[in-house]
Amino acid sequence: MMIQIGSRAYELIYNHKNAWNQEAFKQRYSEVLDRYDYIIGDWGYEKLRLKGFLRDNHPKVTRDTAYSGITEYINEYCNFGCAYFVLQKLKDVPKESSNKTVHEEKTAAE
Repeated sequence: MMIQIGSRAYELIYNHKNAWNQEAFKQRYSEVLDRYDYIIGDWGYEKLRLKGFLRDNHPKVTRDTAYSGITEYINEYCNFGCAYFVLQKLKDVPKESSNKTVHEEKTAAE
């Protein structure tokens, strides 16, 4: 499944316990996440948390932001047995795209 946000496109690569919820993601998404190669969304106390991770060979990667540390993050910082999903950034989508972005849809709904 492809998710488009502005000029960014992500693919849902893992959906543990059917965690993906497009409406909740649209409400929680922030442009700060644009710089990450992966986004993890985890559910705790019926609230969605989003965290960004970089590919392991990224020039600015740290131990806490490396994709290889996702399992550790889930085990250490997420509620035990929680539902979560992982999105992977795809190549940028042209701005002339006819698809509505998440932000455009959110603005139209308000």
